Amino acid sequence: MAALYDRYSSLVYAVALRVLGDTGAAEDVVQEVFMQLWRNSAAFDSSRGNLGAWLGVITRNRAIDGLRKRRPETDIADVIVSVEPDMASDAERARAMVKVRSALGGMPGAQRSALEMAYFEGLTHTEIAAKTGEPLGTIKTRIRTGLQALRRVFET
Repeated sequence: MAALYDRYSSLVYAVALRVLGDTGAAEDVVQEVFMQLWRNSAAFDSSRGNLGAWLGVITRNRAIDGLRKRRPETDIADVIVSVEPDMASDAERARAMVKVRSALGGMPGAQRSALEMAYFEGLTHTEIAAKTGEPLGTIKTRIRTGLQALRRVFET
């Protein structure tokens, strides 16, 4: 285990630090990853790849889990909200909404519906697939092509 730690700890630390941006939290993730390796070494299958890559994926997942558990860094009382109307911003937002509505109106119904469920209802691709009974790959393709169409509208 010591040899594995010496060989891979810098990689694990670098991945954790890149995701978390906090040295203390990255050190905690390194400890968790190597404890997981120690307790459940059978989870690694050498036929599926090398140990370094596997540890990198495990580390990334642990670090993302750590990010999700963090509390927001700003307190709600510290946030300053502008109450003055910004007419230029409102006009630009209205023009953008007209473009979005026009682009959505020109899309096939299934594609528009998938985009609306993803971005207005906040559903994941898997949830949309379950709700519509369509294959997950089909949902992903519809959302991707819909977003590409919206991007083209805003490039012009």
